[in-house]
Amino acid sequence: MAAKTKRSTKTSGKKRAAHKRPFAKKSAAKKRTTTRTSARKGAGRAREKDPRGGLTAAGRKAFAAKQGAHLKPGVTKKEAEMTPQEMRRKGSWAVRFYGRKKLPPLVDDRGRPTRHALSAHAWGEPVPKTVAAARRIAAKGERLLQRYKRAKQQKR
Repeated sequence: MAAKTKRSTKTSGKKRAAHKRPFAKKSAAKKRTTTRTSARKGAGRAREKDPRGGLTAAGRKAFAAKQGAHLKPGVTKKEAEMTPQEMRRKGSWAVRFYGRKKLPPLVDDRGRPTRHALSAHAWGEPVPKTVAAARRIAAKGERLLQRYKRAKQQKR
């Protein structure tokens, strides 16, 4: 008889635990979503900044509405597939962002990359965490600008 009571309590315990879990998750999930949406600034609007770096299409559209400038997305193609204009754009960006004498911080206090460092992802480059990595991106930009100038001279 003792064996029967143990079995019945084990199965009923499993059923109870399985029965309780889904309800607890749903109520916790509901609480989280309601507090997030109400506390989040600009809830209901499209996300303008890409969390991986750069602006989203909605962000470029919003910038155009505010500033009147028409931003293009970063060039993420391979070097062999780029047109001369794309080489010039990406090279100029790389030298402007990572070729400065004094760079802005690339990581914050907790070691996460800053928005400046994350912009490299929007241009198809690895996110730099050190000054040396940023300088490598700048050097690649210099090479792209040189290729653009050679391509421009060949057309003449």
